[in-house]
Amino acid sequence: MGKKNASLPYLERDISWMYFNRRVLQEASKDNVPLLERVSFLGIYSNNLDEFFRVRVASLNRIAEYDDKSGAKESQLAAKTVRAINKINDVYGADFENEIARVFEALEGEGIMLISDKKADEEQLGYIHQYYRDKIDGLIVPIRFSAIEHLDHETDESIYMAVKASYVSQTGKTNYDYTYFELPVQSCGRFVRLPDKDGKSYIMFIDDIVRCSLPKIFEGTEYESFEGYTFKFTRDAEMEIDNDGRNGILQKISKGLKDRKKGEPLRVVYDKEMPPDLLRRIMNKLDLDKTDTVSRSGHYQNHKDFMRFPDCGRKDLRYSPMPPIAKSDLMGHDSILEKIIYRDRFLHVPYHSFNSFIRVLREAAIDRNVKSIKITLYRLAKDSKVVRALIGAARNGKKVTVVIELLARFDEESNIQWSQKLQEAGVRVLYGLEGLKVHSKVVHIGMKRGRDIACISTGNFHEGNASTYTDCILMTASKPIVQDAEKLFEFIEKPYIPVHFKELLVSPNEMKGRFIKLINEEIRNKIAGKPAYIHIKINHITDPVMVAKLYEAAANGVEVRISVRGNCSMVTSKLPKYCNIRINGIIDRYLEHSRIFIFAAGGEEKVFIGSADWMPRNLDNRIEVVAPVYDQEIKQEMHRIVEYALRDTIQGRLADGSGENAPWTCGNPLEHGSQAELYEYYKSINDKQE
Repeated sequence: MGKKNASLPYLERDISWMYFNRRVLQEASKDNVPLLERVSFLGIYSNNLDEFFRVRVASLNRIAEYDDKSGAKESQLAAKTVRAINKINDVYGADFENEIARVFEALEGEGIMLISDKKADEEQLGYIHQYYRDKIDGLIVPIRFSAIEHLDHETDESIYMAVKASYVSQTGKTNYDYTYFELPVQSCGRFVRLPDKDGKSYIMFIDDIVRCSLPKIFEGTEYESFEGYTFKFTRDAEMEIDNDGRNGILQKISKGLKDRKKGEPLRVVYDKEMPPDLLRRIMNKLDLDKTDTVSRSGHYQNHKDFMRFPDCGRKDLRYSPMPPIAKSDLMGHDSILEKIIYRDRFLHVPYHSFNSFIRVLREAAIDRNVKSIKITLYRLAKDSKVVRALIGAARNGKKVTVVIELLARFDEESNIQWSQKLQEAGVRVLYGLEGLKVHSKVVHIGMKRGRDIACISTGNFHEGNASTYTDCILMTASKPIVQDAEKLFEFIEKPYIPVHFKELLVSPNEMKGRFIKLINEEIRNKIAGKPAYIHIKINHITDPVMVAKLYEAAANGVEVRISVRGNCSMVTSKLPKYCNIRINGIIDRYLEHSRIFIFAAGGEEKVFIGSADWMPRNLDNRIEVVAPVYDQEIKQEMHRIVEYALRDTIQGRLADGSGENAPWTCGNPLEHGSQAELYEYYKSINDKQE
């Protein structure tokens, strides 16, 4: 990892992430976003924050607590960053609570009423009591705080209710007892829809259903009154994988998953109305450190459940449908493999149907001329059509090799299960390299006769992701690219053998160096009076070396335009005005995920797509692949994707490192958001070709 230049402005990665998540919250505040989509954005904001604390803040806390002198500087920076995060989180948290109130007030105007236990009428209370008998009775067993030492058996994926129960003794003294239990969200869901009334829909949190049912939960006890308040906590989710050479990688990951469930608590969020004596009992059982986060919140926690809020049949409060387009040049009875061999093809999901890629694998599984299939898999859908095709290919006698990444965060358990199923079907499964994640998205299809085929993707070969993430898939029979794709699998299997990639940019080998050369070429061309620009669409830019090179290019007059989704360590608000660099952060209905790199190259534009962001982890510590695009039509399409992103003043925000997230402006704005414009463009092209 390169060192940060102290003279250049650099925003810490995790602070920039907070600014990104703020853009998600801003989407929930837009009056022109359909109401139920605004509810979903509130859920996404909350879910993002949970994962951020489980992973990033957990790592920062570890560093902050490291007391060895050799790491003193890093420890101090981590502690400072955690303090800054908590300060920002307090401000954003208040805005979040206000936005929840505003959105649900608007929903009431549409006849969707989210009511509390205190607002339920007699008829609704009758329904709630019946619901308890039918659905909840027996699912809840309260645990006394006095009976446990720590909350170490509870998962941070759940939400808990703490109860303060009281009774009056024979002497007339009021006594209290304190218990807690997990809310039955997995069995009942977070929201319960009550019977409609007077043309309105009524919804209640399961929290309030349970609050209404506390007397029934504690039936047979001496308790006479109850107060119930929810809380949630977040554990350190970074796995400790020991380096004991006697353990296989599968065993290490499995052990790490068990350890994760026992990770130290590092954040607690609780109902601000909770009595101090009840809160004290929770805090005593969590053993938080001084660097950990304690947040007073509203009446309800775990707002990620808003992503599954009932729509009550109100499709008019959702985005208008944008069904995936079955790309006409990849349809029909002709061989899709032959079409790729004839000319490079591409998909841009979710605008284009992912089924075209599935068809590539399915046809390869049954085509007699196909001898082998090799693929890297990072995340997989629950009922994966990709895996079905690979298993079918193996059963048809093809040599199938799958590189499956066991350390895909939060998908480790699923990937272990899939790897076992693949092996049972005769698929050769490789687990990549210990200490070096395989994050590339590559397929190699070997032929008995004729040209082989390669597919390079910016995103996972995952049907679920392909319906919500924007990603590009290049399908080519270009011999130099295909040969490099085959070398990639040899490199993964035998990393100790030196390998040089001619066409592909592969990390950790030469990718960073080749990107630097491309930027240097733009600087030289600008000085020589030739066309010079760098246009990028990417998820994250935090690598200090790449940040410095982009600053250098901009300072030399190279036009730098970037569309970034998440982390961005560049602070353009602090650069001199002559630095020609602007960055647009887009949040919309789909998660922007494609990585596209365009360099003017003196008038002979060079275009690349691939899996790598410009972060130290991607450029230095993972196997990533970025491929050149040679087909002129596909080049134009990649250019269009980036251009539309840079002209999106509807969904774009100026990511200048200030945290202001001001609206994006440009000289030639699109009429609609870039995602809507791209969909309409692809639809019109497809209609013309049919």
